[in-house]
Amino acid sequence: MMISRFLTLPTAKHLALPLIALGACLAVPAHAQSDDSTYDRSNDAGPRYNGVYIAGGVGATMQPSDRNDTLVFDRANNGQYGAALPNAGGGNAFAPGFCHGAFTSSTAGNCTPDRNRPDYSVKVGFDSRSGNFVAGLLVEGQMNRSIDYTSAFSTTPAAYQIARRLDYNIALRGRLGITPDNGGGLFYVTGGVGYARIKHTFTTTNGVNQFTPQRDNSWVLSGQLGGGGEVMVTPHVGLGIEYLYNHFRDKKYFVAVTQGTAPATNPFLLGGGQTNIQNSNPNFNFHTVRAVVAYHF
Repeated sequence: MMISRFLTLPTAKHLALPLIALGACLAVPAHAQSDDSTYDRSNDAGPRYNGVYIAGGVGATMQPSDRNDTLVFDRANNGQYGAALPNAGGGNAFAPGFCHGAFTSSTAGNCTPDRNRPDYSVKVGFDSRSGNFVAGLLVEGQMNRSIDYTSAFSTTPAAYQIARRLDYNIALRGRLGITPDNGGGLFYVTGGVGYARIKHTFTTTNGVNQFTPQRDNSWVLSGQLGGGGEVMVTPHVGLGIEYLYNHFRDKKYFVAVTQGTAPATNPFLLGGGQTNIQNSNPNFNFHTVRAVVAYHF
């Protein structure tokens, strides 16, 4: 049995940087008013959201509830998946059920939750400003190791698990915003599309059938929608906080199950000698909150 080792849910230290950045964004304007030696945004005719910038971000992720996720079965190897896999007696071979986590034993219900991991990003963008309004485009590279698990339990008993994680995503997004303080700050909404590489892992305690993963590293379309805020702390450097909802359409991966050393009465063989297993939910989604540091040329 192959079992991947992953880290735990994000702790307070993962959330510390976004919170510190938010505090900085709120504190800088007040400080600028009380200390004449600080950056005076109203008298500076600097770039302020009208040109090229680069930015880096780090943040925390959270996956939404996926309690209805199961594994589904294609008994005829024709692309038609069903919710049940009959055994030789006509009963449900997966009657013990499913869980939206990583199994810890072959007994149903023994699962750990999905894994939420830090999110890292680098972007290059261009803004065009007209008065207090800003419009722009950006290209962003994103890396995230959060893992979505779906596990199933058969009457054998045995456990089966499909896990997926985001290796990286290349996104093209637009952003529209308003800069109410003569360019000293920006509040914006952002959204766009991308192309992502999803890594899959299959794990089972079944030692008699042969399991062959198909399309392990899938390239999938992605979508993002969110918003954020930024405050200029020098004529060129801004600090900000950003939220994104990340959506990935992942439906290519499946596992082909053949006989191995199992008898002919094995449930995976009754539909024609091969059964394919796939996650019932084609969507891999998560929320991201990140701190951002930007340099405006």
